[in-house]
Amino acid sequence: MNTKIIPYNARVLVSDAKKALLLRNTGTAFNLTLEVEQVIEAPKNAPTHEQGTDRPGRTATGSHRSSVGQTDFHELEEDRFSAMIAEKLEAICEENDIDKLFIVAPPKALADLRQAMPEAVKRRIVAEYAKDLVNLPVQEIEKHLSF
Repeated sequence: MNTKIIPYNARVLVSDAKKALLLRNTGTAFNLTLEVEQVIEAPKNAPTHEQGTDRPGRTATGSHRSSVGQTDFHELEEDRFSAMIAEKLEAICEENDIDKLFIVAPPKALADLRQAMPEAVKRRIVAEYAKDLVNLPVQEIEKHLSF
């Protein structure tokens, strides 16, 4: 984590596919003091087998028949959550004039966030860290992000 220093008043988004914390550094660059500004939680997302009741479809092309893969409703909901986070983050960045943003998320969630983020937010990102810290207390997150 020592590649970038998180300066005073920078924002840190700690997220996964179900929960996101927007934190602000109210301390110094070398003595992080993160405060929670916003907590965003995804709506309940049942497993795919509970969401889809039909069997996968079949398709016929000429004399060939093949099955169609089952839709992963659980993953679709996670993608929607990433898009919602990106949308809210864009509004927050513009509203609060945020110019430095650090993103911390597991690799899959980080990729989903990257894909969903508008260019205006991408320009504000200083660093990205592929770590799953969202379920830790804020003091533990501080330890992981500081020297």
